[in-house]
Amino acid sequence: MCEAYQAYADYNDLMEMTETLMSGLARDLHGPTSMKMTYHPRGSDPDTRYEIDFAPPYRRVDMMQELERTTGTQFPREDRLHTEHARDEVDEICRRMNVECPAPRSTARMLDKLCDRFIIDGCINPTFVMHHPRVMSPLAKEHRSRPGLTERFELFVAGMEFCNAYTELNEPSVQRESFTQQEERLTEGDDEAHQSDEEFCVALEYGLPPTAGWGLGIDRLLMLLSDSSSIREILFFPAMKSEN
Repeated sequence: MCEAYQAYADYNDLMEMTETLMSGLARDLHGPTSMKMTYHPRGSDPDTRYEIDFAPPYRRVDMMQELERTTGTQFPREDRLHTEHARDEVDEICRRMNVECPAPRSTARMLDKLCDRFIIDGCINPTFVMHHPRVMSPLAKEHRSRPGLTERFELFVAGMEFCNAYTELNEPSVQRESFTQQEERLTEGDDEAHQSDEEFCVALEYGLPPTAGWGLGIDRLLMLLSDSSSIREILFFPAMKSEN
């Protein structure tokens, strides 16, 4: 994993940086006149391949708006997604769409499963999925004009996640509140919830300038750029199966 922070930047700056990085890698690998490559997600199967174009600008998809478009269903209001009533509505949408989500069926987990089914599978060319709800993004800053959403994006290529980034939440009281909500999810059995970090909150009290945080999965990126169907092919020391 490659991680970076940039002071006095936000998620828009990091999207531009990500486009520059990914398109530059593709150009260096495939020649100065092309940013396109062919990826075979099933290895030697010639009938399954993706033609990927890394030339910017990348498609930008608003998560909740795209879910409403692809499912043909109206979701709860963005600023009410944290409520129990909204959780019940999203639960009903999952059941109606036959989207499985093991317990605990929190709003965050169910939205993630819906996103996998109705958005991610269609992200073949580089696509930014943006503006995740706050209930899914405990460390991200709330959107400056859309309460209930955050200034966050994930980059998907060939149906796989490569990058996660957001404008950092730098208000300690709001961060503590977010951690408290995450702890409640942990007690309900949600192992994907974020653990509380009081030392981090104390550090925020000393002050954090407007900052954007970014992470990129290097192993998966190498797998894509080398046209490898398995991440084991590019790891120096892959986990090996027991002879028994």
